[in-house]
Parts: sequence; C-alpha cells; structure tokens
Amino acid sequence: MIENDYLLAWAVYGIAALGCLLVWFRLTRWMWRGLREPLRVIVAVLLLTPTIVDPGKELFAPAVAIAALDLLFGVGNNAWRAVADLALYGMIAVAAYLLLAALRWVLWRRRGAGVSPAVDDEPTVRELMARGEAGGSPGRQGLRVEPRL
Repeated sequence: MIENDYLLAWAVYGIAALGCLLVWFRLTRWMWRGLREPLRVIVAVLLLTPTIVDPGKELFAPAVAIAALDLLFGVGNNAWRAVADLALYGMIAVAAYLLLAALRWVLWRRRGAGVSPAVDDEPTVRELMARGEAGGSPGRQGLRVEPRL
C-alpha cells in the first residue's frame, strides 16, 4: 500500500466514522442527559481511536477493527495492544467528560443562585386559569402566558 492509498483509506474511514457518530447522536437525542452524554463519549472513543499495526512503518488502523479482526480470525497479536489503546483513550475521554460535566454543573448552580425572587412570585398557568385570567377574559386578549421551567 502506498502512502496515498493509506491516507485515502484514513480519509474514507474518518468520514464514515463521523457519519456513524452523527447517526448515534440522532439515535440518542431522546435520552436523559446523564445517560446520553456518556454513551456518546464511549461511541466516539470506539470509532475514533487508532492503534499502531506495524511499529517499523508507523502504520495505524482503527483500534476496534484491529481488536475485532484479531479476535475473530486469530491472525495476529495486536488485539491486546488495540484493547489497551481503547482503554487508555477511553479513560482520558471519560475523565475529560467528567471534568466538563462538573464545570457545567458548577456554572449551572451559580447561575441558578442568581435568579431574582420576582420570578418565583409570578403566578403559574394553572393559577391564572383558576382565576380566569389566562387568555379568554376581555381585558387580556393579547397576553401570552409562558410556563415557568
């Protein structure tokens, strides 16, 4: 395999992996955030982790493919190296995700503490409906009532 074929194969794999990742993002968008985001990180690590195949020529291949082919056909001894690379990159990605999630949580808590008390005193849609003030009364035709999240 010449250098151009090697780079072309990686380009095709990269585009296919990003397409698979996009499909995975669409499949998991309905899930709860605490489950969705770690699953996305795990699939990204599985699809995007390379491992070295030939140390002399510095040729790389997708780690999940090398591990699967070596275990399925038993042709080489690169399966353990591929699994080790997947574990290493997986730990790094999960640690980075946990760090970003903790940072997001801290910022969310800080922003939540700055909510003005006037927002909490506004009536809910249910309270307005009970009083007959939402939408149908003569003086409130143009008023749009938004629910509190």
